[in-house]
Amino acid sequence: MTTVEEKADFLARLKEFEGVHAESGILGLDPVNGPMIRHWAEAMGDTNPVYTDPDFAKTTHFGEVVAPATMLQVWTMRGLAGGAPGGSESPVQKLYDLILDAGFGSVVATNCEQEYVRPLTLGESIEFDQLIETVSEEKTTGLGVGHFITTLMNIFVRGAEGERELVGTHRFRILRYRPHPKKPAAAPAAERRPRPRRVVNRDNKAFWDGIDAGQLLIQRCTKCDTLRLPFGPGCNNCASLEWDTVESAGNGTIYSHVTMHYPKFEAFDMPYAVALIELDEGVRTLSNIVGIPHDEVRIGMRVKLEFVEHDPGLKLPVFRPVDAAQEA
Repeated sequence: MTTVEEKADFLARLKEFEGVHAESGILGLDPVNGPMIRHWAEAMGDTNPVYTDPDFAKTTHFGEVVAPATMLQVWTMRGLAGGAPGGSESPVQKLYDLILDAGFGSVVATNCEQEYVRPLTLGESIEFDQLIETVSEEKTTGLGVGHFITTLMNIFVRGAEGERELVGTHRFRILRYRPHPKKPAAAPAAERRPRPRRVVNRDNKAFWDGIDAGQLLIQRCTKCDTLRLPFGPGCNNCASLEWDTVESAGNGTIYSHVTMHYPKFEAFDMPYAVALIELDEGVRTLSNIVGIPHDEVRIGMRVKLEFVEHDPGLKLPVFRPVDAAQEA
């Protein structure tokens, strides 16, 4: 598509899909169930007992265990082998095939919007309709040139009389694009640039003062003793503004991790591992993992705190894997 006329013709073909109901009455694979709720709550660190404790739930205005509202999309998912509803004959799939054939072979999710009408309860089964809401004209983005596609999913449960009750909506937008041509690799820098400076403000100054002194400090509410990290102005549990600090022993477990490959900065040795560390005191912190190759970092690995000074005056906490003997 190189001419204005070709682009206009292609856009007209895309616009034919707007407003098309891609699927209707698609049933969820599983009813709302306790194990899936428990797994989700554990993964998200959400300890609200209304999701898992029937006795507590009875004391709330719900009267029974409910699923977290943000699990709404979970009940619509088809699984790794489930495939898209409608398969290759789905209007959504036909739209994607048309765009792919035109050279827009890359895809990235851009944003998701959900609306919750009421919570789902144990045993309820959902069904959903999917609508192709909009297809944009050709857009130029930082990733490349392409089209934004927005689909709208309306999610229902059946009432006692068989009527459908709307419980929520899920609007999902993706970008199908043709990447920009890669720029020639820049010549290697003569020397490594200094690392970015720390952002210090009145809320986190005590934390960074502790790092400079060789201590990993955890904020503690003096009203309810709740610990928090990173530092903040108020307690998330009781909203008190009064606090002091306790020093972490520096032992923890890797809760999750990623390997950073891009964007490349001359100040960093790429790739490197960044992990979410669950400290033994019960709070979590982000930090680099040192001492092993990035592809050997594993969830559940025990780690211990140490400090490094990357540049003069820039001391930072990092974590190094340890075995049981070293930790003792």
